[in-house]
Amino acid sequence: MAKIELNGLAHSYMPHIQEPQDFALKELNHVWEDGGAYALLGPSGCGKTTLLNIISGLLKPTHGEILFDGEAVTNKATEDRNIAQVFQFPVVYDTMTVYDNLAFPLRNRGVGASEVDGRVREIAELLEMSDSLKRKASGLTADAKQKISLGRGLVRADVSAILFDEPLTVIDPHLKWQLRSQLKHLHKRFNYTMVYVTHDQTEALTFADKVVVMYDGAVVQMGTPEELFERPKHTFVGYFIGSPGMNVVPCHVDGKQAMVADHAFAMEQGLSNIPEGASLEVGIRPEFLSLSREGSGPTVSIQKVEDLGRFKVASVRLEDHEFKVMVNEEDEVPTDGARLVVDPTHVNLYANSHLVEEA
Repeated sequence: MAKIELNGLAHSYMPHIQEPQDFALKELNHVWEDGGAYALLGPSGCGKTTLLNIISGLLKPTHGEILFDGEAVTNKATEDRNIAQVFQFPVVYDTMTVYDNLAFPLRNRGVGASEVDGRVREIAELLEMSDSLKRKASGLTADAKQKISLGRGLVRADVSAILFDEPLTVIDPHLKWQLRSQLKHLHKRFNYTMVYVTHDQTEALTFADKVVVMYDGAVVQMGTPEELFERPKHTFVGYFIGSPGMNVVPCHVDGKQAMVADHAFAMEQGLSNIPEGASLEVGIRPEFLSLSREGSGPTVSIQKVEDLGRFKVASVRLEDHEFKVMVNEEDEVPTDGARLVVDPTHVNLYANSHLVEEA
């Protein structure tokens, strides 16, 4: 496995770069530790597949360098980087059996027959494909073919990293959880360095030790699932992580309070380092808001209540601003006289979309 360093990395598909917007991947500097499980998360077009292809060698960056365990690989071909890559759609040989498909990467490198057999059977068992080893790949479902593709990426024990480009897109929903769990188990067992591209927050948060959130060609935050949820460093992270996403509304600051429509939101952090003239917003997740008929919170009007089974989501309006509030299934939503109760420990302040943190 390998420690992956990205130094001053940036890429543009345009022949003549004239402005920052011409970069599909804006400059980034990151270190991904040996044996870590990372997810690149973001919407289509945010740069995550571009970054993955640069790491794999399918694309040469416009600027910067990539190092595997301190060795520069920026100019090395894909086959010389000792990586395995699993693509969105299955890459298998239909005329071969499942066994021969899994064995191919090892045989291609001259691995001995007994070692090939042991490794193939071990991976097949982990993927629950032991009973299919003698079957031709052509007769298998798309789900089974993608499991073979995953197995071909996992079968080599000597790779520097395994890269996954949205590998579960063609998998039936009821099997996705199972395959994510198997990948997580394989990571823990073999300590692979894994980089997993997805636009699905559930996949990213359940798979990765650290999630790299990308937006508009830039990495806006890298952190654990808990860090992304509790302290989004960019309003996009707040929107994108969570269902429903974080409430983000314009505000101004008065002393130690964020003022929203002349109503005070008490805060416990992020008030002493505000850039002059910045556009300010307050962010708070629906989970950290509640509704009550008592207390000193501002009065809100109930717009809509959605019952999602395990909980309800109330849409409430505070003057011109709408908030989503998470309500326990067994709790009543006041139909009138409802007051918005805010947990001050989970209120975040943003300046020009970036989290304001204590100096």
